[in-house]
Amino acid sequence: MSSIAQRVLFAFVTIVIIFGAVEAGLGLSGWPNVDSSFDHNEPFWIVDPALTNKPFPHKEESTSFLVSTNDDGLRANLIDRENTESKHRVMTLGCSTTFGWGVSDEETYPSRLQHYIDVSGISNVEVVNGGQPGYTSFQGSWLWDNTLKHYEPDVVMIGYVVQDARKAAYTDKSQAILQKDSRFLKDNLLYRSKIYLALRSALGAVQIRAKERGSGDEGGVFRVPPQDYVENLRNLISAIQKQGGIPVLFGYPLERSGYTEKHRKILAAAAKELDVSIFDPQNQMEAATRSGDYYFRNDRGHANAAGNDLIAQWVFDYLRDQSFLGTSK
Repeated sequence: MSSIAQRVLFAFVTIVIIFGAVEAGLGLSGWPNVDSSFDHNEPFWIVDPALTNKPFPHKEESTSFLVSTNDDGLRANLIDRENTESKHRVMTLGCSTTFGWGVSDEETYPSRLQHYIDVSGISNVEVVNGGQPGYTSFQGSWLWDNTLKHYEPDVVMIGYVVQDARKAAYTDKSQAILQKDSRFLKDNLLYRSKIYLALRSALGAVQIRAKERGSGDEGGVFRVPPQDYVENLRNLISAIQKQGGIPVLFGYPLERSGYTEKHRKILAAAAKELDVSIFDPQNQMEAATRSGDYYFRNDRGHANAAGNDLIAQWVFDYLRDQSFLGTSK
């Protein structure tokens, strides 16, 4: 073996030894500590099934509200998976805002939407509340694949924007990878390497150490970064269309657009690129809140009963005007 080859081999072996030693050291140190910084113990979760008027604490308001769920953990109306009466189904996807955090079962916007459909004289339409607290489009895609698609909805309001735009120590996908979710590890083998994670953290491309959460661009990372957001929307739209449903992108309105502004722009661009309908009543809500009280006093991120009712009216008008409340299958 030539002297050059020997030097190259020696350098390679040295690098491998150093790499292994650093990798082992980081592993023994427990870095990154995935247990102390995550918002949830698991990347995916769902409200307990088969609840009947269970009190949920609304800590900001020092009150509680009663929640009922079906066998899949979806909030009332207590609809079964099988559409035995062949009803035209409208499904609402989203986070706690769609779920109806802080209000009773009959005061959520999906329940109020059902009310406005019924009193309008439109028959044979059933609204399914697919909202789950804390959900982004990342968890929503998982829930669709595992549960929601079995309801075979005709129209699906994709309302993921509020939580996707929030800041956290980790992106939702990074959390799943770091917790060794096999569905993501197989496509992200480098995430098995502590050295790779350390380099990514140092370069700022992936936040591994927890940062203070904030709004706007202060601290942390988006729970769902723009590139992941578009991919999640694309996958959801494709899955819904493949099943014969009509997807509608829904920019669930807040009192002020604030930190969600960037993701709302992405939502609008995605609707144009993917050629799907979009309804974003954010400007309507900002105008309405100048003269009305539609959010909780100490929890401005969640609509109160009046706010849910107003949103339901707007969604009903949109669906009716777009002929999305058609006859059954």
